[in-house]
Formats: sequence, structure tokens, C-alpha cells
Amino acid sequence: MGRTLVELFYDVISPYSWLAFEALCRYQHIWNIDLRFRPAFLGGIMQQTGNKPPAMLPKRGEYLLKDMKRMAKYYQVPVCMSPDAVQHIMGTSSLTAMRFITAVDMTDPQYLEPLSREFWMRFWSQVARQAGLSAELSQKALEMISSPTVKDRLKDTTTEALKYGAFGMPAVVAHYDGEPHLFFGSDRLELLGSVIGEKWLGPVPSPKL
Repeated sequence: MGRTLVELFYDVISPYSWLAFEALCRYQHIWNIDLRFRPAFLGGIMQQTGNKPPAMLPKRGEYLLKDMKRMAKYYQVPVCMSPDAVQHIMGTSSLTAMRFITAVDMTDPQYLEPLSREFWMRFWSQVARQAGLSAELSQKALEMISSPTVKDRLKDTTTEALKYGAFGMPAVVAHYDGEPHLFFGSDRLELLGSVIGEKWLGPVPSPKL
């Protein structure tokens, strides 16, 4: 059996995407998969599908705060949510951040994983330096943000996620048995494993010896 290509479409404004990101990072060394990170724009997907952020419904927003606290502990990912954080997210566009991440992916993709993680950790504050990017690479990526090539790349990736049927994030697409299989949410990774013939060992698995 060949390795299964698993694509993670994500946006750093989505805390649930962070959970899926970290779990799949752990499993890429355990499952027989090739993990591909696909930074996309959640705002574009929500607009195209008519979806709405969960926090727009007050009761769902209340649940989100409790759910993220439990999920952060379960996944061992340091997500810190508060009512203020939810309001901040509601009023923030991640477009510039995702263009920056896309620019780095296009120029030096080895930094894509640590940079994305730092955006989640700090959401913009000194993220590039903390992820290990040089001042030159950071400056180059910043200069590329408004370029047509970066804009088109992010738009194309977002469109590709929509073609797979994505309506939110994280959207995980496993290319298995000759067809793409879409899984929505960080809590569908156990089902992903079942479909591709891999065993789910919990969100924090022990690596193979």
C-alpha cells in the first residue's frame, strides 16, 4: 500500500484548526500518510457557503468557550479562550495573516509548520521571529503579501477546499482508494483513521519505537 495523501486546509483564526493541526503533526510519524498543509482563507469559505461563525449564535458562543477549554486539555494544545477573545476573533480578518503564511509557504516552506503554530500561539505578535524566520525572509514575505501571485495562491487554495466540499475549517481531505474523502472538524480524526485503515491512538499518541 502506498502512502495516503492527507491535506489539511486551515486558517490560523480557527482554534479548532489548531487542534487538528497539532494532532495530525503527531500522527504524520505514526500513520502511513503524507501530510500536506494547505493554508486557506476561512472568511472566503464562509462567504461562499453562507456559513456563519459559531460565536454569532450566543448560546453556541457560550458552548464554544467551554468546549475549547475541554478540547485544549484533551488535545494538550494551549488554546486559551475567553469572551474577550471570541469578540476579538469576531472583529478580526485573517486575510493578511494567511497571505503572509502563503508567501512563506511559496518562498521557504520549511517554515510553514512553525510559523502557523506561532500565529496560533500569539496571533500576530512577533510571530515571524519566534518561528525562526530571518529578518530578510520576513521582510520578503511581507513585501509579497499584496502581490498577485500570493493573492492568487491563497484564493486558489481556498477554491480548492470549496471544490472538495469544505464549508468551514479545519477541512481534512484524505486521498484514499482513488477518491478524496472530506472530514470536517478536529473531532473527526478517529473517523479519518478508520477510513484509511489506520488506528486512532488518541490525540497525543506515543510515537513508534
